[in-house]
Amino acid sequence: MSFIPTFEIGLWNAWIFMVWLIVTPFLSSFVIKEKGVNKILRTSVPMKYEKTLNIISMAAVYIGFLYSIFLPLTINTIWFYLGFLIFLFGFIFDLSVFITIRGAKLDKPFTNGPYKFSRHPLYFALFVIIISISMMSLSWVFLLIAITCGIHLFIVAPIEEKYCLKKYGKLYQEYIDRTPRWIGFPKSGKTTKLG
Repeated sequence: MSFIPTFEIGLWNAWIFMVWLIVTPFLSSFVIKEKGVNKILRTSVPMKYEKTLNIISMAAVYIGFLYSIFLPLTINTIWFYLGFLIFLFGFIFDLSVFITIRGAKLDKPFTNGPYKFSRHPLYFALFVIIISISMMSLSWVFLLIAITCGIHLFIVAPIEEKYCLKKYGKLYQEYIDRTPRWIGFPKSGKTTKLG
């Protein structure tokens, strides 16, 4: 990892892996059966500084995508192979989320498939994919983008959970009690309660 970012146009640059994050929202429109599910996924949860946070996060993703066009991968290094394995995990996990929500019902929270392991599997997959790209390219700039997105997700997740508690009530509280917020992080014992 060098202090000066690398800029080099090429076919084997990081954009190959970043494309998935741009394609995902469009793919969801075709994969999900019930139109209302797409609306729920795009629902904005009211919160303080929502517009600012969303602008910063989306700017980070789009800057990351533009930068990825010029960001060469460090092929034939241990970091590339490790990052590629992590990317595959995130990619498969992301696909499994879309398969799960394809048959979701609008009157219940999503609790099947990857939602059994994390209350926010889409966020988890996004973060894993961006981290994997920073590893495959050994880019500190991409790592900063990943950290920016991660901070945004850590702020938004609890707010979304409060929204879901109001919407689904006891059903969602039971889900919170048995499912960790993030994969790899044990439940803290502190839970959000209806109030």
